Amino acid sequence: MRAAVLTAPETVELTTVPDPVPDVGEVLVRMRAVGLCGSDLGVWSGARAVPEMPWIMGHEGGGEVVAVGVGVDPGRVGEQVVIEPNYPCLECEACASGTTSVCPRRGILGMNMPGLLAELVAVPEQFVHSVTGVAASTEALAVIEPTAVARAATAVSEVPSGADVLVTGAGSQGLLVIQLLVAAGAKPWVMELDIGRRALARELGAVGVEDASAPAKFSHVIDAVGTSGLWQVMLPKVAAPVTVTVIGMSEDPLPLTTKQITRGRMTLRGTIIYDHPHDFEQAVAAVGSGEIDPQAILTEATPFSEAGEAFASASSARGKTWIRFD
Repeated sequence: MRAAVLTAPETVELTTVPDPVPDVGEVLVRMRAVGLCGSDLGVWSGARAVPEMPWIMGHEGGGEVVAVGVGVDPGRVGEQVVIEPNYPCLECEACASGTTSVCPRRGILGMNMPGLLAELVAVPEQFVHSVTGVAASTEALAVIEPTAVARAATAVSEVPSGADVLVTGAGSQGLLVIQLLVAAGAKPWVMELDIGRRALARELGAVGVEDASAPAKFSHVIDAVGTSGLWQVMLPKVAAPVTVTVIGMSEDPLPLTTKQITRGRMTLRGTIIYDHPHDFEQAVAAVGSGEIDPQAILTEATPFSEAGEAFASASSARGKTWIRFD
């Protein structure tokens, strides 16, 4: 089979590798679509180290079950599925409490385990979710996983219906959060420098903070960027009290003092991916029911044969970059 592998920072090559064979409890998936996110770009650029090179990247996607291993119902062959790419150990204290998102032994496809940018992948059955209807479209398969991330984050934020919400950043997560907030009856206001992304955010129901009607202060903030520079711009716009939910990640120290936290009665809520299996199942159901239309954030598909070009252009794309298998 063909696989797209990272051979050096910013260098992706198509190569031929042996077809995987599903082990006990696994299914074999013929991939149809893979989406790219900031974590993937970190691997591609070399900022995020991987166990070895060449390395198969990608963690957002799905396809069709074409074979099963021992112990798996043969009736699953032919199912259209989306892959949950974070494998918690299901044995540690965090997993036992239901907070699988912080499992210290979590396997992550494309990060510490080989990823999905291959024509065939073998996946444990419990991390493969059947999809139907709208959710089974090739486009949806590329964006259900990040929808699960955004849906978990908006749940953590507990933004009430009707509230004004400052959303910082209109990358994939920011755009999906905007859709979810609109669906929940809230009013998102977006802070984004890129003109194209800001325009797409508006199409999805957000208003730019530069608009004359924007509130001077916000009691709810969802930060989809997480950088120090962003916080310097954002902090003057927060009310007291304020709840800030953080999705974006950076190692930069924030320009924030405990005095600002206490006097501002600031509540900080960190959120990372989702908890297995309910968060992912709920995202699949939300997309399938039409609660939101995450496909609306996608750019035009890049063919698998041009995967390298997809990575090179993703950071400047108006929406979410994704790869269609040809």
